[in-house]
This record gives sequence, C-alpha cells and structure tokens, in this order.
Amino acid sequence: MRRFEKEITDHRLIEEILLNSPLCRLGLVDGPEAYIVPMNYGYHNGSLWFHSAPQGRKMELIRKNSRATFEITQNEEVMKGKMACDWTSRYRSVMGSGNVEIIEDKEAKRAGLDVIMRKYGAAGELVYRDSSLEKMVILKLQIDYLSAKQSES
Repeated sequence: MRRFEKEITDHRLIEEILLNSPLCRLGLVDGPEAYIVPMNYGYHNGSLWFHSAPQGRKMELIRKNSRATFEITQNEEVMKGKMACDWTSRYRSVMGSGNVEIIEDKEAKRAGLDVIMRKYGAAGELVYRDSSLEKMVILKLQIDYLSAKQSES
C-alpha cells in the first residue's frame, strides 16, 4: 500500500467492515480480462458466502479458475471542493483474495444461506424450500489475503 497512513490494521475495524457493508464486488478471471460482479454476501470465520444460480458466466469462470478477488466498501462519500482538483472521497474498504468453493450439499447450503440472511437482518428460525435449495449453489470464498484502507479526507 502506497499510503501507509491510510492502512487499517485494527482487526476489529476490518471485521466491522466485512460484517456490515451492503455489497461485495467479486472479481474473477475471464481469459485476458477481469470480470467483476456485485453480490450480496455474508461473512463468517474468515470466509465470504454468496448464493448463485448454478449456471451463467460467473459460474463458468469459477469452474475454470476458482481463484478470486473481492472488494467491499463502506461509508462512501464524495467530498466536493472549490476547485476540480480539491475534490476527494471518504470511505473504508477491504480488498482481498482467496479460492471459491462451490457448495452443493443441501445442509451446507442452508448453513451458508443462514450466514447471508442473518447479515441482512433475518431473525428467528430460517426455513428454506427444498425446491429453492435445489435451484442454487452457495459459494464460499476462503480469504487468504486481505488489506484494508480508509480515507477520511
């Protein structure tokens, strides 16, 4: 990281960003190009959890290469200045990488969905239709690298 004074090293703050940000951008490899897709997600025990249809470009790419990157941003705000070059932004972000595992076991899918649903506020006992579980996969990205940054300009 070029601007070390902006690096977040407090593990509690990093966890707060991972647990409470609204969206994750998942980056995959598509030959010579990058493919980035915004996704709802959950975070638990060093892993990001996503749900997906079993087909489509994202799934084709994961099946070819399970290596992925991610970016999660919190508190994004553009700060206007008097002159064009005086503008800046305020945010906290976490970026990282890991391998994506495709979860197809029904009970493991339930556990992954629980992580996602609880993140967005679901309470009580969570019940899923077997027909819905059969139509989806759960993706688990085990984080093996991450960095975090904040700009409070």
